[in-house]
Amino acid sequence: MFQDWLDAACKTDLREPTAMTLATANAQGRPSARTMLMKSFDERGFVFFTNSQSRKGDELRENSFVSLCFFWQPLMRQVRIEGRAVTISAQESDTYWETRPRDSQLGAWASQQSRPLDIRETLEERMAKAHARFIDDTVPRPPHWIGYRVIPERIEFWKSGWHRLHERVLYEKRADGWCKTLLYP
Repeated sequence: MFQDWLDAACKTDLREPTAMTLATANAQGRPSARTMLMKSFDERGFVFFTNSQSRKGDELRENSFVSLCFFWQPLMRQVRIEGRAVTISAQESDTYWETRPRDSQLGAWASQQSRPLDIRETLEERMAKAHARFIDDTVPRPPHWIGYRVIPERIEFWKSGWHRLHERVLYEKRADGWCKTLLYP
């Protein structure tokens, strides 16, 4: 069902149909949300990549439970996913890293994601140093730049309905498989 809905979103004028809101929480339960790009998904879960030394990386170490939300406004559909984020293998991260544009690779070396930045020129200087460092080489994946897979425990499909009588279908992972439940709007 997710593949069908994503395919439909890809046929709209959305610039980033794989954009999703990732919500994390720290050890004290304080939530934080941001928009990320899903890079792949399969029966194991939904994959994204980030700097593990960022705020989200810190929160994922403290509390691996997360929530994802895809909202495809032109279709008036959303998918909500709840589960646990686990790191993927270095090989999987390397494989995706190699598909990134060179400037995005260099940016991962230059940015100290989520850390305070005194002035924009500092980041530009760090980017110039990364360019110089790898001028004649391929850009290796920084050890702190990794992938996470969200292993779903709950997936809700929401479709806008007439007079706000939305259609909601919840799938919950149980020991014996997935259980499907209809929800009131």
